[in-house]
Amino acid sequence: MSLDPTLAPELAASRLWDVVVVGAGPAGAMAARELARRGAAVLLVDRAQFPRYKVCGGCLNPRSLRLLSQAGLGDLMNRLAAVPLTNLRLAARGSYADVALPTGAAVSRETLDAALVREAIAAGSAFLPGTTASLQPTHGTADRRILHLRYAGRDHEVEGRIVLAANGLGGKLEEHVDGPDGETATGPVWDPHSRVGAGVMIPRVADGYESGTIYMACAAEGYVGQVVVEDCHLDVGAALDPLAVKGAGGPGELAAKIIAAAGFPLVPEMASLPWKGTPHLTRQAPRVGGVRHFVLGDAAGYVEPFTGEGMAWALAGATQVAPLALRGASQGWDDDLLVRWRTAYRRFVTRRQFVCRMSARVLRWPQLTSVAVRVLSVMPRLARPVLGVMYRE
Repeated sequence: MSLDPTLAPELAASRLWDVVVVGAGPAGAMAARELARRGAAVLLVDRAQFPRYKVCGGCLNPRSLRLLSQAGLGDLMNRLAAVPLTNLRLAARGSYADVALPTGAAVSRETLDAALVREAIAAGSAFLPGTTASLQPTHGTADRRILHLRYAGRDHEVEGRIVLAANGLGGKLEEHVDGPDGETATGPVWDPHSRVGAGVMIPRVADGYESGTIYMACAAEGYVGQVVVEDCHLDVGAALDPLAVKGAGGPGELAAKIIAAAGFPLVPEMASLPWKGTPHLTRQAPRVGGVRHFVLGDAAGYVEPFTGEGMAWALAGATQVAPLALRGASQGWDDDLLVRWRTAYRRFVTRRQFVCRMSARVLRWPQLTSVAVRVLSVMPRLARPVLGVMYRE
């Protein structure tokens, strides 16, 4: 079921919004919901039409589920028929290890993101999909920010006291906009050694794949995760070396090679399916905000996913930025709000990304990965300290 605009863009341009949120993924939609629940007038915009496919492993770990529960969405996974996750099967060079996981959930981003947008709308947010946005300089608008929107081939301007940039890995909302000290912002800085993301949703499950298990195939060229999500679809998400992708002839060909080498069953014609890609995964925005705007979610920074933490970073950032944005909208802008956001972002997101960084480095060494798999196959309990770090509050 499509998610239509809840108001015409002409009406959106006719008022001053407390907060304009650009990007309706988990970070943006959750932030919009939290702000609307607190009484703010919120406009949520996204360049895509919903529901839409998104490259993602589709896994929510226990921390993600706790964050949803704390926000009053503890029943959301049941309503979406998400698949409970209890096991990780890690494979390399034909060997594998099963590691028990604290219960998480598997759900497609197509379903999850649409559900969070609906929750934001139910809380009072206005929604405008199919809309591109760019943030204009602050000159002459000290008490608000102006965004240029393009919807259905027509241009509009909207004003918000606060702007949240949650527009994903390739987001350029704040590019070329004056910063708090008069400097010019640039786009995200990506790690030249970073892998790129790729994914596909397969509407059937091959023999050998069971619900409740994350199947992670590892190789020098990257790693591929597969998990059964709602409606018995198989969600495939990969982090791949871009040169290896080019050499293999495409992400599907390389993913199929990695899966076969790991010893997992192949879905027929996997390589020929309509794979989608992402920019380089490991990247960092030059700053996490500016005058009357905050950057969150993947737009603020991301590292190669492996542990399922990506969704938790997005949800945690949304819940932390909401009260700061509300204060800026209702009580006036104070540069201390940006200082507090930087501190919260480091505590709840940046420090959490350390485990993913270390995992990504280990996976670049095939011999080390193979040793780790063999050790875990005999002593899976050795993974418990790592899981404890990943999932703690």
